[in-house]
Amino acid sequence: MSMIHINPREVSTKKLHGLMLGAIGPRPIAFASTMDQKGNPNLSPFSFFNVFSANPPILIFSPARRVRDNTSKHTLDNTIATKEVVINIVSYDIVQQMSLSSTEYDEGINEFEKSGLTMVSSEKVQPYRVGEAPVQFECKVNQIIPMGNEGGAGNLVICEVLMMHIKEGVLDDAGNIDQYKIDQVARMGGNWYTRANKGMFEVQKPLSTIGIGIDVLPEVIKNSSVFTGNDLGKLGNVEGIPTNIEALEFVNKNSKIKHKIEGSTTIEIHKFVQQYLEIDDVNTAWNILVAIQ
Repeated sequence: MSMIHINPREVSTKKLHGLMLGAIGPRPIAFASTMDQKGNPNLSPFSFFNVFSANPPILIFSPARRVRDNTSKHTLDNTIATKEVVINIVSYDIVQQMSLSSTEYDEGINEFEKSGLTMVSSEKVQPYRVGEAPVQFECKVNQIIPMGNEGGAGNLVICEVLMMHIKEGVLDDAGNIDQYKIDQVARMGGNWYTRANKGMFEVQKPLSTIGIGIDVLPEVIKNSSVFTGNDLGKLGNVEGIPTNIEALEFVNKNSKIKHKIEGSTTIEIHKFVQQYLEIDDVNTAWNILVAIQ
């Protein structure tokens, strides 16, 4: 097999970043919860992450400076200011909500609310835990080591675990974490993730614009007994929703959809919509949901 040879100094940071992430994986995800000095919560995922010591218990994750404009992320700013973080583990059940939370909302916007995740008070630190996460680590930040000053430079946030919270449902009979039950996801290159024992799957990246978020979805959708957190994450990751006129026009042009929803209950329609969400056809899903309002 022939090889190509790349000198990191001779390619763009964006290109090098993509090649490295495509080659080095799967990478565990640190779903990092922080708080600014005014008490505003922040939540964002980072796949430059791992465990590095058990005594003392040390986790390290690395929020990188943005390549496009060399600015720092809110998570890094908050850990520098407060020296506290909660690292939550991501299971498949919340992967879409986790992805939605990575949207670059303005400072002060609560990503817990936008991604529809539950804020749970911590015992040792100020930042909130993610209630849906199977494992949550409350940490103090011992040290932050910048890797450079240019866009793309990482910052090693060295965290010491003060308290660990584990959902009993992911434990086996011996009290150990069952690797099937915890159902973790890990990051690959591009839009790709892996799921424990299930192989690779794709999650569409958050919009370059700002997703509307789960918090603004109609109550009948948020409170549906059918839609999962992942379903809601997909519905919240759109810039806008169709108007009633647009939705009715869309449905009336599709006889299959029109026939399916006529006379159906809300639950039946939600199950029908869920089929489109499963194949990532969010546009059709939204047109049906708006048309029946």
